[in-house]
Amino acid sequence: MWPVFTKIGDAAMTLPAAFICTVWIARSDVRLAFRWVLALALGMALVGVTKILYAGWDISFPAFDFRVISGHAMLSTSVWTVAFTLLLRSWRQPPYIGVVAGLLLGALTGLARVHDHSHSLSEVAIGWALGVLVAAAVLRSAWRVATERFSPVGVTAALLFVSVLTYGHTAPFERLIDAHSAGLHNRFAANIARFF
Repeated sequence: MWPVFTKIGDAAMTLPAAFICTVWIARSDVRLAFRWVLALALGMALVGVTKILYAGWDISFPAFDFRVISGHAMLSTSVWTVAFTLLLRSWRQPPYIGVVAGLLLGALTGLARVHDHSHSLSEVAIGWALGVLVAAAVLRSAWRVATERFSPVGVTAALLFVSVLTYGHTAPFERLIDAHSAGLHNRFAANIARFF
C-alpha cells in the first residue's frame, strides 16, 4: 500500500497535475495562476536547497533527525489539495472536502516516505507544512476561480489521463542533485579559496 502513496507524490506525477491546475486557474485569473506557479517554485526550491546542502556539504541537524525536506510530502500536499479543491468546485461540491482530501493524501505520502526509510518524521512533517503553505497561497483566492469555464468532465478526464500516464514514473531530480552536488561544493570551495 505505501508505495502507491510514494508514487502519487512523485514530481513525475504531481508536476503535470500542477500544470493542469495552472491552466485551469489562468483561464479565470492570470495573476492567481502566476502566484500558484511562484509558490510552487519557491517550495520546490527550498526542498532542493536542503537536498543540495546535504548531498554536497553534508549539512544536517541530527538533534532533530533532519537532513532534507521531503519533496514528495510537499508536492503531494500542495498539488493534490489545490487540484481536488478546484475539481470539487467545478462539480459544485463543497470545496473543503478537497482541502481535507489533499491534506490527508499529503500526510499519507509523507508517512509512506517514513515507512520506506527515505525520510524521518521531522522531514516529512516539514515537507507537509511547506505544502500546506504553498496550497494556502492560492486556496483562499481559488474560491473565486471561475471553474465553469472548463467542463468538469473535461478537467476530471485530463487529471485522470495525466495521472494514469505518469503514475509509477520517477522524476530525475534526486539523481541530478546527487550527481552534481559534490561538484558544486568543490567549485564553491575553489572560488572561496581564490577569494581569500
